[in-house]
Amino acid sequence: FQEAASPMMEQMVYFHDHTMMILLIITVMVGYVMLSLCWNKQLNRNLLDGQKIETAWTVLPVFVLIMIAMPSLRLLYLMDEVSEPSITMKTVGHQWYWSYEYSDFNHIEFDSYMVPESDLEKGMFRLLEVDNRVVLPMQAQVRILVTAADVLHSWTVPSLGVKVDATPGRINQTSFFMNRPGLFYGQCSEICGANHSFMPITIESVKTKTFINWIQKMSEASLG
Repeated sequence: FQEAASPMMEQMVYFHDHTMMILLIITVMVGYVMLSLCWNKQLNRNLLDGQKIETAWTVLPVFVLIMIAMPSLRLLYLMDEVSEPSITMKTVGHQWYWSYEYSDFNHIEFDSYMVPESDLEKGMFRLLEVDNRVVLPMQAQVRILVTAADVLHSWTVPSLGVKVDATPGRINQTSFFMNRPGLFYGQCSEICGANHSFMPITIESVKTKTFINWIQKMSEASLG
């Protein structure tokens, strides 16, 4: 996983570690039993027909599945929960670029294209940098409305734990909370055509004051 930049992604990493630990214990136990069978001559008559051990290995997996299912269901409900958003942004997938619209402000919308390899500057990531980054405030609940204008796309930012399908004629929504500043990269995760791998997503998480200044500049540019 990428380093988590949101509380939801942190919870997903914790659940992954929790499940992997359970799987590791099961793997070690089953491996030990299989190795012991190679050296066991099966001469103990009490092991040939044991109701207690059969009951144990039937009931034990039930508790193991509960230990995995309960945090999984909790996480699923948390991912679907959209609380009171501080800001709403709409994103539209096109072949092959993204369009963004800040619904809470007037006339702030732009297209975001991948920067060609010939135009990359030092420090930029190939196939991940865009000409217009999505600027959003940190420490604020952000709601994202996702749709598509032509074919199926998928708006995905792994470090935020966000993956939303962009479906023509339908608006899907999700929310996230960025707990630190930085640049967070993603890509379309739905095979949408020949240039599927050339429509990246770049989110710039900034302080609220910096975000307000950016909004003012964008408003002045749109009016001018």
